[in-house]
Amino acid sequence: MTDQATPAAQALRLITNRYPHALGAVLGGSAAQGCATPTSDLDVAVLLPDSDTSRREVIRHDGRLAELFLHTLADVPVAFERDRGLRRGTVLFIYDRGLPLMDPHGHLSRTRAQARAVLAAGPPILTQAEWERGRYILTCFMDDLIDTRPADRYEQLSLADFTLREAAHLLTAHHHAWTGIGKWLPRRLLSADPELGKALLDGHRTVAEQRDPAPLAAAAEQVLNLLGGPLREGYTQREWA
Repeated sequence: MTDQATPAAQALRLITNRYPHALGAVLGGSAAQGCATPTSDLDVAVLLPDSDTSRREVIRHDGRLAELFLHTLADVPVAFERDRGLRRGTVLFIYDRGLPLMDPHGHLSRTRAQARAVLAAGPPILTQAEWERGRYILTCFMDDLIDTRPADRYEQLSLADFTLREAAHLLTAHHHAWTGIGKWLPRRLLSADPELGKALLDGHRTVAEQRDPAPLAAAAEQVLNLLGGPLREGYTQREWA
């Protein structure tokens, strides 16, 4: 691959051509880590002057999809707080771990420092009501998963997915760690708890490959036991979500 064909070079051309007024830009995701495939998209965070508008755009450039996270300087703190509230830190991680593409006035360096401070503080701590609701939901998914018959594959696989997601949400929250979706869910889960996270992921795979829900249910119960155990009778939801 020539220098002009690298993801970084493609991303920089995109910014130069489409946003010539940009104050800074950083390439994130697998492209920044050097593990992008030919079909991987480009995740690019772009800083804009306050005369522009914050937004998210998906475009195609040089034959490659690009997902652009565009924020004005004034909107950056709000965007970071919103990102933190989702507990995934998508944009925060792009600024923290991404590859700088341009920073003519130092705005990108300062924004990266802000992102790192937010990441260091960690995601919000769940409220008592959120913990209880999470325990109840995971208990329900776990119980239903155990009760499915091997022949009911659609139901079994769907329940396995929801069990894994809710268990990952609670386990990462227990460790005050960031969570993720898609391919980032297993990465964040293993980072937060290598042993129990792997047990959950291995259990999920066992459901898919062997139609056996027992290992995933056992791992989910381990997560619940960290938080006070399964929650069934006695649960009260005081507000409708």
